[in-house]
Amino acid sequence: MRLERLNYNKIKIFLTFDDLEDRGLTKEDLWKDSQKVHQLFRDMIDEASAELGFEVSGSLNVEVYALQAQGMVVIVTSTEHEELEEEFNDDYIEMQVTVDECQELFYVFQSFDHLIDLAKRLRGLNINGGTIYSHEQMFYLLLDEDVDTDWDIDTLIALLSEYGTPSTMTIHRIEEYGKLIMKHSAIKQINTYFN
Repeated sequence: MRLERLNYNKIKIFLTFDDLEDRGLTKEDLWKDSQKVHQLFRDMIDEASAELGFEVSGSLNVEVYALQAQGMVVIVTSTEHEELEEEFNDDYIEMQVTVDECQELFYVFQSFDHLIDLAKRLRGLNINGGTIYSHEQMFYLLLDEDVDTDWDIDTLIALLSEYGTPSTMTIHRIEEYGKLIMKHSAIKQINTYFN
């Protein structure tokens, strides 16, 4: 589990599916309003409080974005309610949970050479799309509208994971702070220029 403070009342938590499994949960469990899920959110808030100094002063708005085969990003916003502040204790968290599934594949790579090697392998799957960004000496590959359901998604994810790792940064952050390197058809462009 990775924590990141976004502002004074908002944090981002990246959970892998292994993190969920370690807690005895599956991705499908997050759709249910169960005691296990509430306990997971309490544990995350406790850890955020200890690591980031994140203070809960009212109710929580929890947005869960399931990333395809990578894990999930949880955005937690603390909203102040004066009438709740007096009653608030560790056993009571009022939560509004929104769950959404993200179909994009967003991976980070240590070097551009890893992207070149990946592009050679993806050519065999007839994958030519993607957009590449750079940020803080790392390279990010976004496969979204180009992800075709006819492909074996497990094979694609295995190849992506061989050369890179799922990004814990959101695409929105990379678009804002990173630099666009290749827009659309990035895999095809790499194979054209580097092979």
